Amino acid sequence: MSINKISVSGLGYIGLPTATMFAHYGAHVIGLDVNQHAIETINQGKIHIVEPGLEEIVKKVVESGHLKASLIAEPADAFLIAVPTPFKGEDYTPDLSYIEAAVKTIAPVLEKGNVVILESTSPVGATEQMVEWLSELRPDLRFPRTTTDVASDIYVAYCPERVLPGQVIRELVENDRTIGGITPESAKKAAEVYAIFVKGELVITNARTAEMTKLTENAFRDVNIAFANELSLIGDRLDIDVWELIELANRHPRVNILSPGAGVGGHCIAVDPWFIVNKTPDLARMVATAREVNDYKPKWVVEKIEQNVTKLGDLGRKPKVALLGLAFKPDIDDLRESPAIEIAKLIADKSQYDLLLVEPNVDVLPKKLEKAGVLTAVEDALKLADVVAILVGHKEFKEIKNIGETTKVLNFVSNI
Repeated sequence: MSINKISVSGLGYIGLPTATMFAHYGAHVIGLDVNQHAIETINQGKIHIVEPGLEEIVKKVVESGHLKASLIAEPADAFLIAVPTPFKGEDYTPDLSYIEAAVKTIAPVLEKGNVVILESTSPVGATEQMVEWLSELRPDLRFPRTTTDVASDIYVAYCPERVLPGQVIRELVENDRTIGGITPESAKKAAEVYAIFVKGELVITNARTAEMTKLTENAFRDVNIAFANELSLIGDRLDIDVWELIELANRHPRVNILSPGAGVGGHCIAVDPWFIVNKTPDLARMVATAREVNDYKPKWVVEKIEQNVTKLGDLGRKPKVALLGLAFKPDIDDLRESPAIEIAKLIADKSQYDLLLVEPNVDVLPKKLEKAGVLTAVEDALKLADVVAILVGHKEFKEIKNIGETTKVLNFVSNI
């Protein structure tokens, strides 16, 4: 099977780099999105997200005609879906409506022999649900439903990404990929698609195992981060420097404790473990506890900030509190599920402080923080604030000499 044209639904932090790499390696790619601004930006050879090295490649592949963005689906050889999978509500039930919408968009143009691949981080069974939607929309085509169903017109698989923001371009190419087919033949066809640019090993399995693999990877990281965060809470209670504690413990040849922070963010680690808990709540007890520890950390940070404001006494005005960093990790603009955003919201809701918000990777505050405070340059925030909390280890903060040595600065990250 020759793969010449690829359709990628969702041009965000994963979809756009993926579409770009397929185009960079010679495929013709149509990128689908519902965001008109994103489409116009990409078609100008620019990008609407922050990812080192991406814009230069986007410019080249757009100019060469290998990549274009659109609202409207076109026939293709392979269709990838990389759209968000948020929660429906407070009970952490997965919301698959974005996947369903993407399926409805591509279903009319599907043809016999096409490959449909779900990349979105999803609960176990999501790929099978996608098959059900496709079957209802295109009863004229045969879709695989069981691992032994070989009489299919369309090949369906699940293939999660495992890339690090800030290093996406390199890791998309170099990292191994787990490819889970509804059938073995579907997995084989999906592997042919990724072989266009992936240099890492393409490991074949079934769809359910591939879905669980992605969730397991992020739950493992979440549990380890929760241990570090819990140590920071215990260290604070017992008057022990947690950074020194971890450094000393890590001298053991078989101990490698991670660094605590202000919480856990991003659309992977902060979300995926709940998909496991939602599916098997009676069994995923450690996973659930880790999530609870990490979800509590922002509230603890707010308590620490308030305690330091109280020490200032009556200032005759609202105390000024500066929060340094709003992204979920250093040196990116991604605010999804960021604990810093939650911290800012919790403080703003109290209406007791003037908030100075510092995020060098964005030009405007997200809607949920529009009335919370003022987007401020780091130098101004350090001069004006009564209490400063470093929430993210951005390079701009590291470059400021002795930033963490004054008493008004609270450092909640280890690398500043």
